[in-house]
Amino acid sequence: MTERPEQGARKAARPLTLMLLAALFGAAAGLLAVYGIGGLTRNADTVADPACAGAVEAAKRLIPLARGEVAAFVAATAPRRLPAFTFRDGTGKAFTLADFKGKTVLLNLWATWCVPCRKEMPTLDALQRALGGAEFEVVALNLDTRDLEKPKRFLAEINARDLAFYEDQSLSAFEALKRAGRVVGLPTTFLIDGQGCELGLLAGPAEWASADAQALIRTALGR
Repeated sequence: MTERPEQGARKAARPLTLMLLAALFGAAAGLLAVYGIGGLTRNADTVADPACAGAVEAAKRLIPLARGEVAAFVAATAPRRLPAFTFRDGTGKAFTLADFKGKTVLLNLWATWCVPCRKEMPTLDALQRALGGAEFEVVALNLDTRDLEKPKRFLAEINARDLAFYEDQSLSAFEALKRAGRVVGLPTTFLIDGQGCELGLLAGPAEWASADAQALIRTALGR
């Protein structure tokens, strides 16, 4: 189940009388996430880029790897480049995806109020530890909108020592991706090649440290 960023700021202080409504809304959000893949496909032309045709061919090799713990991975079937957006690291330095040119990137959108995001974060850290380096990086982009120390504390609590910290308190990344029809909730994870072209995405959580996930990434890296 995916969750939406705009829900996060209200979660902590909801009255008990609204808990049932919150549960129903969460179920509805999950259905949106399931049916959202169709929406992503319909809106794909909003970020079409003929220069990414090679990524579509590469993505075909990933289709048989969408199984087990990453069965929800959807390989790209059209040449797409994600829309431009800016985010920052823990020191406030600005980045864009173009700064990772030459690296295959697993871009994960997450927030501390998103329960499935929290659950998968240790697996993303383990994936970075196993495969991260000059050719590949997990970019876990935090979307908490208030206390910037909260996600840092969470990562410290789970001993996530290999993930670099990136954040976008403005939610500009989520909004840009939503306008492009590429995201409907959290967590959402994109696999992007070294030229910034989309190889595929997975809406919802996954066990990223699993053998299934590592096989998918290794194939994307041509290993």
